[in-house]
Amino acid sequence: MKVLLVNGSFRPNGCTYTALNEVAKVLNEEGIETEILNIGGQPIRDCIACGGCVNTHKCVFDDDIANTLIEKAKTADGFVFGSPVYYAHPSGRILSILDRAFYAGGCYFAHKPACCVTSARRAGTTASVDVLNKYLGICQMPIISSTYWNMVHGNTPEQVLQDEEGLQTMHNLGKNMAWILKCIELGKSNGVEVPATSAPIRTNFIR
Repeated sequence: MKVLLVNGSFRPNGCTYTALNEVAKVLNEEGIETEILNIGGQPIRDCIACGGCVNTHKCVFDDDIANTLIEKAKTADGFVFGSPVYYAHPSGRILSILDRAFYAGGCYFAHKPACCVTSARRAGTTASVDVLNKYLGICQMPIISSTYWNMVHGNTPEQVLQDEEGLQTMHNLGKNMAWILKCIELGKSNGVEVPATSAPIRTNFIR
């Protein structure tokens, strides 16, 4: 089993990475492989709703990390999406990536457990978690929770490591993710199939 952790910060070793790394350490202790994918600081395109990905499950823009995420999602069993907080919302970078990855490659995320983690100096974390969780909810992904909202506080990685409650939340989050993954694996081995998704019905409110 493998969990892909996506660092939505342009800092590869900053506060968001520190939180994700805490989750990864617990997952590793539970015998689950992990990979942290850093979005990085290169330019990232926004979705233009061109529809070119509908049949290919690949974004037409292949000059950033969106298609890399889609490709890695194919073999991942679970996900953790992390983001710093900018003006009480997730970074625009991760939102642009997730808009495109979920629209083009949503079939590779569906029915796989996931959770979202945010980091901030002080506030805006719960609002940011709420925004990120909506990607999971619309893609039929079981959302993993912890003993508090999935967040850490600190202006530097060193300060995050002083947030004892935040670190405990990350620890329990990793434990819960491992438990759900093992339950899913046990279910599969006993013939429990992934539910079939019915054909979409799209209702327009203006006729």
